[in-house]
Amino acid sequence: MKKYKVGIIGATGMVGQRFVLLINNHPWFNIECLAASSRSAGKTYSEAVGSRWAMTDAMPEGVKNMPVLDATADMQKIADMVDFVFCAVDMKKDEIKALEEAYAKLECPVISNNSAHRGTPDVPMIIPEINAEHAKVILDQRKRLGTKKGFIAVKSNCSLQSYVPALFPLDEFEISKSLVCTYQAISGAGKTFERWPEMVDNVIPFIGGEEEKSENEPLKIWGKVENGVIVNSKTPNITAQCLRVPVSDGHMAAVFVSFKNKPSKEEILNKWQNFAGRAQELDLPSAPKQFLHYFTEDNMPQTKLNRMLENGMAISIGRLREDTQYDYKFVCLSHNTLRGAAGGAVLLAELLCAEGYID
Repeated sequence: MKKYKVGIIGATGMVGQRFVLLINNHPWFNIECLAASSRSAGKTYSEAVGSRWAMTDAMPEGVKNMPVLDATADMQKIADMVDFVFCAVDMKKDEIKALEEAYAKLECPVISNNSAHRGTPDVPMIIPEINAEHAKVILDQRKRLGTKKGFIAVKSNCSLQSYVPALFPLDEFEISKSLVCTYQAISGAGKTFERWPEMVDNVIPFIGGEEEKSENEPLKIWGKVENGVIVNSKTPNITAQCLRVPVSDGHMAAVFVSFKNKPSKEEILNKWQNFAGRAQELDLPSAPKQFLHYFTEDNMPQTKLNRMLENGMAISIGRLREDTQYDYKFVCLSHNTLRGAAGGAVLLAELLCAEGYID
């Protein structure tokens, strides 16, 4: 595999910092440039981040003195320097949409962690193990944008990454409805306990926009490419509540599910054990060897113990049992800034490189 030159747009934020760590020693990708807002432009990366470095691992030496470019003013320069960019910016939704389309029209593919284009019909929103085939809509998106190489692809919301991978392998039993309660870490808001002391010993029962994403985005993942766009599925019906909890990293979900054709517990466990997707077929560098891990202990999985399973890219599942109102209930766990954010985007980029969409 060739070495790809990569830019990180929004490099100073928490997800941007996670991108820096993941790409620093990546076998396929090299960090060619870092970009952020005009406030950071012109500074070294170390100066721009300052005391806001939020990762437990140290900032890599190779990026400390790298100059930070202006994500908007230096757009053409950045596009000329790289094969593609990762985008994780903190801007208004309309501004993000315009920024990402502008990069794409400069023939620079965009792998986005942002939500702005998740609803755009010809922009694929991919979990590589689940709906890798949606990438083919990129060919139609390029026609709309008038590009040869440029396009936008996005990863789904971090809250979905725990429960959708567990539900998807059960689709053949025809899921009729699912209720999901997510318990989401503070890093999902780009925060640490030092910067958000109000979260210590506290739970906040509201995360703006999160429940709508949790209910609607899975329908695009379950959708089909038809006539150059992704047509959302009408099922499964999902209702969600999303809570912010005093955890540094890791989103947990309590899941209740009913089926038109109720499987046995053994059938469910077998589906989870044997499920693999395109990421595993291609043996992508960031892909977990075993995507879904089931724990038999009553008190597992636990956020602190299991969020880093397979470098934070695997999904932990436990407590599968029958329910009095639904057919079954279980719990899931994923690492929200790895599988749910930067890691998921890196895996998506690996998929698109391996499948020939980025050259």
